[in-house]
Amino acid sequence: MRKEYEFLVIGSGVAGLTYALKVAEHGKVAVVTKSHLDHSSTALAQGGIAAVTYAPDTFEQHINDTMIAGSHISNREVVEMFVHEAPERIAELIEWGTNFDKNEDGTYELAREGGHSQYRILHHKDQSGFEIERALIEKVKSHPNIDIYENHFAIEVITQHHLGFDVHRSNKNIECFGSYVLDLNSNEVITFLAKTTMIATGSSGNVYANTTCPTVATGDGIAMVYRAKGTIEGMEFFQFHPTGLYNPTEKPCFLISEAVRGYGGILRTQDGKEFMQKYDERGCLAPRDIVARAIDNEMKTRGENFVYLDCRHLEEKALKAHFPKITEKCASIGIDIAKDMIPVVPVAHYQCGGIKVDMNGESHIHHLYAAGECSSTGLHGGNRLASNSLSEALVYAHRAAMHAIDVVDKLSYKLTVPDWDFEGTSLNEEMVLITQSYHEMQSIMSNYVGIVRSDLRLDRALIRLNVLYKETEELFKRSTLSRQLCELRNMINVGYLIIKQAKARKESVGLHYTVDYPPVKK
Repeated sequence: MRKEYEFLVIGSGVAGLTYALKVAEHGKVAVVTKSHLDHSSTALAQGGIAAVTYAPDTFEQHINDTMIAGSHISNREVVEMFVHEAPERIAELIEWGTNFDKNEDGTYELAREGGHSQYRILHHKDQSGFEIERALIEKVKSHPNIDIYENHFAIEVITQHHLGFDVHRSNKNIECFGSYVLDLNSNEVITFLAKTTMIATGSSGNVYANTTCPTVATGDGIAMVYRAKGTIEGMEFFQFHPTGLYNPTEKPCFLISEAVRGYGGILRTQDGKEFMQKYDERGCLAPRDIVARAIDNEMKTRGENFVYLDCRHLEEKALKAHFPKITEKCASIGIDIAKDMIPVVPVAHYQCGGIKVDMNGESHIHHLYAAGECSSTGLHGGNRLASNSLSEALVYAHRAAMHAIDVVDKLSYKLTVPDWDFEGTSLNEEMVLITQSYHEMQSIMSNYVGIVRSDLRLDRALIRLNVLYKETEELFKRSTLSRQLCELRNMINVGYLIIKQAKARKESVGLHYTVDYPPVKK
């Protein structure tokens, strides 16, 4: 089966849906998502969305905070553009029906998080992403030009390679013509032909055993673009959130928002002692990489599995009103956040690298865009500043949409694209092979490519992952397609990229910390 669209969107978070709404005024749009429309990292985002809103905050302060958090390896031109455009994009989000918390006088109630020098985080209680996703989904579902394909898994993006040409990574003329998509209900592979394609598939957090990312975050977009000879960068910079709720039996890990520390929460060891001042003068409001490594060091030094986040000194009614979801979650496992300290542990949270795009959101592959967590815009550098991610997704979805709208009428469908080749495949009855490889891959990444790294650990990880790669590619060639097999294949590709790019960076900077190249003390 074949379907033709002007615009194909793969992913249904804030980046994909924003882009879809903007381009839908200029042609037919297909939104493909492998689960339900609201099953995304966006919906789980708690803290909020960052932008300069009121004085005394200024654009320059937001720029400086972003550069500092990114270890000064962010692209300053990108940072300046992003900071100046973010307020307008958020204003548009509000026009579309998103509600952010307000003070009694009608002004927006702004929060502050680690790395921010001013209060600039707009939020909706501690369910900001859910509120943003709600508003976007309502608009997308009501738009006559947008077709939604839930339970559809994008397998590969279509390039000249599928037309019989030998495409090399150095080729500057690679084009994208759409995607092969597996209908998970019928197990049929549909050829989606599109003049332009947006990859908005989010994170690859599930390469790690413990993550706050939803189960759909398996690096699908990055792996597809890598196999299509696109450019992937910055994968060594994987952010571990300092404060995942310590509850070993639960996956994904529930996030205790950084906003709790911004609100006054204090990190303590299990014997009740504060410790962050030993590591950074900003204490509990230091950037996430510093806080995560500090907690990791305290846990290893003490031989303990978690530290505490203490909110007992904060006014109970206001605390619980500000963080109702966190209050409810903690209560469900017997923790009263106003009376008990919250056990927390660092967990894989945010991917700062990804598909390299220019300032129009276009990748190295022509007519192929990327936005959101799967992209690498140059904004985050060595580490993402808290709550910059949602606003980045808005800014780049807008820029990509404007560029795509400008070129779409000049493009034509490539009708010579062959259908997906099923030859030689048979039903795979050995799910245990996929499950075992999945857990082995997560173990390799968690044990050898985590918060603190070394050349030895990375070498071992690469050797072990290479074995899984060969086994999985062989399984992929001879097996009937399934979501589980495709996700495993994608995560092994992404794990390889994280390891290779970590090995190539012979320094400790931002989120990439290696004992073989300790940071230079200033």
